[in-house]
Amino acid sequence: MSEQSMDPAHVAESELSTRRGVFRAVAFLDPVDGQEHVALAFGEVAGAEEVLVRAHSECLTGDVFGALRCECGDQLEAALDAIVREGRGVLAYLRGHEGRGIGLVAKVRTLALQDRLGLDTVDSATELGLPVDARDYGPTARALHHLGVRSVRLMSNNPDKVRALEEYGVKVAERVPLLMPARAENVAYLTAKRDRLGHDLPHLDGPRG
Repeated sequence: MSEQSMDPAHVAESELSTRRGVFRAVAFLDPVDGQEHVALAFGEVAGAEEVLVRAHSECLTGDVFGALRCECGDQLEAALDAIVREGRGVLAYLRGHEGRGIGLVAKVRTLALQDRLGLDTVDSATELGLPVDARDYGPTARALHHLGVRSVRLMSNNPDKVRALEEYGVKVAERVPLLMPARAENVAYLTAKRDRLGHDLPHLDGPRG
């Protein structure tokens, strides 16, 4: 795991009762990015191998408001459901990842460009001089280390996320697809993620561009 440990003074833990069951909530101020993140652990994960894990990037529009342009909210719900079905797992909710790390204001500006100029999720970011993906997954690695997780089955459609976690020393035993049904409002977004960002989305129709 990452050599950088979390400062115990900046970690708070409690039970979190939800409609799905009782999770262990671990909120922490990350020592590297300075953001407050939270990991929700379900069942016994300390010392466990092949724990079902989701590293979920904050998406206010999708996670909270149910925006249809992305699949983030659907993936968040599906990941929590899968963890509970499994009886064990961790969801790391990563703050500061809005818009793949560009922030909420910039993200809304990219959405406006997409509507006005027909740009995709990649070109709308670069049109504003912003990085396509500025996210860092070190906080996930540090949370897993804190929880004592030894290896993970990562719920993700993004092979780059596997490589990013492995660079922080996380042993990824398997990548578990987290495919959400495409809808009219997000099929263009998903297609761009497949064709331009390398996401594994075999349920989309049509050849790669």
